Amino acid sequence: MNKKIIFFDGVCNLCNGLVDWLIVHDSQKFFNYASLQGKTSKELLSLSVVHDLNTVVFFENGKIFYRSQAILRIFSYLPYPWKILSFFIVIPSFLSDLIYKLVAINRYLLFGKKTTCRLPTPEEKTFFLD
Repeated sequence: MNKKIIFFDGVCNLCNGLVDWLIVHDSQKFFNYASLQGKTSKELLSLSVVHDLNTVVFFENGKIFYRSQAILRIFSYLPYPWKILSFFIVIPSFLSDLIYKLVAINRYLLFGKKTTCRLPTPEEKTFFLD
């Protein structure tokens, strides 16, 4: 599978904000998007990952990246100046994941939560997987 899929918590306002931002800044349209609560996540990811809504997952050409490493790999596909942020991939994941986890466990408190998963607009439907 040669897709680049970003799996995210479909009810998280921070996660949905990231997806909205990526749709605008992904000028080459590299990415597809799927909620961790959806069918595609259950087909491609382990159940432990699907149930860990604190984790953004990046599925890239059959490889799976989690948390900060997922975010930094995603940035590597974006145009400048955003691509520069992917430089931080040299930081060991146990360090960068500390910051990631701190934000992730407080995201509902800081950014809120939706009652249902995000529904793509008609223009966005081609980028979203079930």
